[in-house]
Amino acid sequence: MERISSRLLSWASLIDDKTIEQARTSSQMPFIHPHLALMPDAHLGLGATVGSVIPTLGAIMPAAVGVDIGCGMIAVRTQFTKADLLARRDGDLSELRQQIERSIPLSAGRDNKSIAATAEPRIAELEALAEAAEFDPASYVGSWRNQLGSLGSGNHFIEISVDETDAVWMFLHSGSRGVGNKIAQHHIKVAQRIAKQMWIELPHPDLAYLAEGQPEFTRYIRELRWAQRFALLNREEMMDRVADQLGRWMGIDVEESERINCHHNFTESERHFGKQVWVSRKGAIQADAGRPGLIPGSMGTASYVVEGLGNPLSLNSSPHGAGREYSRRAARNTFTREQLREAMQGIEFRDTDAFIDEIPQAYKPIDRVMEDASDLVRVRHTLRQLVNVKGD
Repeated sequence: MERISSRLLSWASLIDDKTIEQARTSSQMPFIHPHLALMPDAHLGLGATVGSVIPTLGAIMPAAVGVDIGCGMIAVRTQFTKADLLARRDGDLSELRQQIERSIPLSAGRDNKSIAATAEPRIAELEALAEAAEFDPASYVGSWRNQLGSLGSGNHFIEISVDETDAVWMFLHSGSRGVGNKIAQHHIKVAQRIAKQMWIELPHPDLAYLAEGQPEFTRYIRELRWAQRFALLNREEMMDRVADQLGRWMGIDVEESERINCHHNFTESERHFGKQVWVSRKGAIQADAGRPGLIPGSMGTASYVVEGLGNPLSLNSSPHGAGREYSRRAARNTFTREQLREAMQGIEFRDTDAFIDEIPQAYKPIDRVMEDASDLVRVRHTLRQLVNVKGD
């Protein structure tokens, strides 16, 4: 850990000057308490640094939470082994990948054509939560119900992996989809409008904030919590479908021995350094002592099932993944499809130019990130992919 200033601590051994400057600017907001923490995967972001933990007294910066509210990971350990999987259909996993791709809408803007039976109780829960929060999600996205159980694009993925014991895991990454994005964008604009109306000078427009006591703050918290719940249930719904497809492919139902579901773009009220603060983790997971968590690598590299160590200086947090070293545009201009194929050798995936910007070389080495996080989490399992599903 490096103390960059009295209000900025960093666990990142690989970090550029622009990222540090962006985080330093955020850390100077007057309501930061006691400091902003940069995780090992920190990199330049929109609004605030990705891989940052931002504790605030009496205020929240919606852009610092991010637009994919509640984005996170879910993983399930099954009774199957790698040998079980490879014994099926001559070890050809392409059909399993295609079955998963058919069962879950992929890519931005793609929704379910109908609502599955497994989604109905989850939608009913979200409808009740929205009524209690006194808002209508359809005012943001009319088809929000059909978005439950859809993956999205970018770095969102579904994987079938094996751990160091050859146990098979199902692993996926997604968030609150279009409805969460619209909620976030609305409240970012509200915060910016209030700043202008009140003649508040900000070092950057994306550091506009909502203060406790304002009706706009109360509304944001209600809708934020709804979006976080949507994201968690969205992952549960997709995981149930992946389990169904894996069970069909294996010829026997999946038996779960462990399930972990955690956010890495979210805000919670927590107590740190003697104060009740709002902790916004933008690209970081909660890592209280003993808490299970998930840290994915990049496409084609290892991912980790971890247990938090409760490091107080990190505000009980840890990294959420590998963290980008190349922007999407830079990755497309630097790497080739052939390099992507080389990086994905031995992994069943959809071979397309659409994934060049997700090539492992576009990310920080996950082993280095985990080394930097050694005082934040303990590794329980190391996962290696056999099947990768992404939306283009």
